[in-house]
Amino acid sequence: MFVSGLPEKQGLYDPANEHDNCGIGFVANIKNHKSHEIVRQGLTVLENLTHRGAAGADPLTGDGAGILIQLPHRFFQEECQILGINLPKEENYGVGTIFLPQEESARSACENAVVDLVKKEGQ
Repeated sequence: MFVSGLPEKQGLYDPANEHDNCGIGFVANIKNHKSHEIVRQGLTVLENLTHRGAAGADPLTGDGAGILIQLPHRFFQEECQILGINLPKEENYGVGTIFLPQEESARSACENAVVDLVKKEGQ
């Protein structure tokens, strides 16, 4: 059985509080060709998700939305070589973003914790 529309107001539920929810976009090259065009198209999808700040929500804060891309392994190889870092094979590492405090002592403590963990893991 398929029911269309929203339920009537009852208990703590009020259909007046319903709003657009998060969306998802997917852009890929089915032949696995890496291309900046795919990134450009992904950004266009992201800009057009209606729940985002860019389209009418709170325009002063970010919403944490982003895109997932393949690692630019060749770029990382070149940069790591300059820095004297031996980068493993493409399938043997990952990249992450860490948001650090702006206050210097708190930032330093967080950076040291990350360095200690990386050393502990043998990286």
